Amino acid sequence: MAELTEVADVKPKKPGDKTPLLSAVNSDIDDYGSEVDEVSLRKDPLPEHTPGFVYVLTLFASIGGFLFGYDTGVVSGAMLLITEVFNLSSLWQEVIVSVTIGVAACFAIIGGFMNDRLGRKPTVLFGCCVFTIGGVVLGAAQNTTMLVLGRTILGIGIGISSMTVPMYLAETAPSHMRGRITMTNQLAITFGMFMAGIIDGLFSYDRKNGWRFMLGLAAVPAVLQFIGFWYMPESPRWLISKGRKEEARAVLKKIRGYDQVEEELGGIVLSFQESTVELEQRSVGGPIICQMLRNPSVRRALMVGCGLQIFQQLAGINTVMYYSATILKLSGIRDPSVAIWLAAVTAGVNFIFTFVGIWLVERKGRRSLLLGSTTGVLCALLVLALGFQFAAYFSPAITYQDMGVSNNPCTTYSNCDGCISSFGQCGFCYLDTPSGAANGSCLPRSSVFHQSAIGRCNTSATTSKDLVWAPDFCPTKYSWITMFGLVVYLASFSPGMGPMPWTINSEIYPLWARSTGNAVATSCNWIFNLLISMTFLSLTEALTKYGAFYLYSGFTFIGLVYLAITLPETKGKTLEQVQELFDKPFACPKLRST
Repeated sequence: MAELTEVADVKPKKPGDKTPLLSAVNSDIDDYGSEVDEVSLRKDPLPEHTPGFVYVLTLFASIGGFLFGYDTGVVSGAMLLITEVFNLSSLWQEVIVSVTIGVAACFAIIGGFMNDRLGRKPTVLFGCCVFTIGGVVLGAAQNTTMLVLGRTILGIGIGISSMTVPMYLAETAPSHMRGRITMTNQLAITFGMFMAGIIDGLFSYDRKNGWRFMLGLAAVPAVLQFIGFWYMPESPRWLISKGRKEEARAVLKKIRGYDQVEEELGGIVLSFQESTVELEQRSVGGPIICQMLRNPSVRRALMVGCGLQIFQQLAGINTVMYYSATILKLSGIRDPSVAIWLAAVTAGVNFIFTFVGIWLVERKGRRSLLLGSTTGVLCALLVLALGFQFAAYFSPAITYQDMGVSNNPCTTYSNCDGCISSFGQCGFCYLDTPSGAANGSCLPRSSVFHQSAIGRCNTSATTSKDLVWAPDFCPTKYSWITMFGLVVYLASFSPGMGPMPWTINSEIYPLWARSTGNAVATSCNWIFNLLISMTFLSLTEALTKYGAFYLYSGFTFIGLVYLAITLPETKGKTLEQVQELFDKPFACPKLRST
């Protein structure tokens, strides 16, 4: 205990400097002297014991992940109906989808301050209230302004919840179960997306008001989480950071299921005390983010954490989730309800394969699981790009010219793909025959979604039931490639790239920097999420649909190389031991973590 006593005797260099934790710990540190030594402080006692209360805690915390996933996934199907009801342009669609993401990016940072000041539990409860209000506003929306307002409110809840829940789970889980427990948040996210797909499908037949139920039902699980989480404990590590040792001891006893928690409690105290002393010895002041950037090991951890979140988004995941029904429609699926149900199938794949990640995370480790997942996502993006490229190259030709539609820009296109990619100006009108599309023509769009402005697909000009108006898709026999690509994408993404950024970010920062580190990394996730989702439809028009997915595959390849160089293995280590992995530069992280 020599080093421990020496650490306890360190005083702030400046008379005016005060470190609440340090003063609280100094008064208590002697309590541990006769019971533990420095080595034992680094170990979790009874690593195989996991009481039932941990699973109850995990269940109620993970409802936040469910809300995150539901509100992320439900907009995919709802947008098809909202676009018809409000006749939205591509820009308005992107705004309604992306305003949630932009607000989430801001409130992920604010959530870091809330977690530091108020604690994990009050922050989660606040998020529940916000989710409830957002769902009610969306369900009652009468115009695009209310839609944007409701999605803005949801962004507040998503931003706060997405950075708080994984951190809370990591701080309460025993080390031997931490990977699986923190991954239940991702499981809840994918389950929320899956349920969103089911709800979308069920209400897709009500073309007028179905979207209200899709968006409004998010308020129900938010209320349930508020009620259940009210009885959950605060994070013991946050309590230690505030000098509330006795409360932390009581919480540890409750979530570990036994009374011998002094070793674990002492390890938490010692780790945070050492990091606090280190900051004082460096004479580092100012905001925590500045302290993180000046500390080499924490700076390296932040680079890894932010890189994980950035490359997760640059792989295009939320393009797939927000626009999965739209992507399927673009690939040639004619009926919106069919596209919505197929999107629900892909969300189901996302959910099911998350179980694979939970099974592998403590067997293969975080690093191997993530790199394998990223490789699969790269291959799937190439398949998606090829599917759209085949559909474009073999797009139905325009062979019919409507009388009275001459001298219109839409007459300059030679095939369906060029026609519907005309920045929202034109649509494809064709005769549906048993052998496929025939007598296709390109006509100007109307303000009414279901008909052209002029020509034979204007319902006031024709009564033919065999004519199909396709303002946003081309009939093709290659749509199965896109569906296959989506399934492979989500089957690859779900076990690794989906949960690992959240799991690893909840582990790699010291206690004094954990809230801020998670907030910054989560904000990076939402900023790049916003960038990708705001530009997807525009990219499909500017680079073509297959060009957009080739771009995502290029980003994913860069991310694969970056993570292979920088990411260490954190499996089986306590949160305090994980911090030591970043004491050395990024060379050979696999060897360094063993």
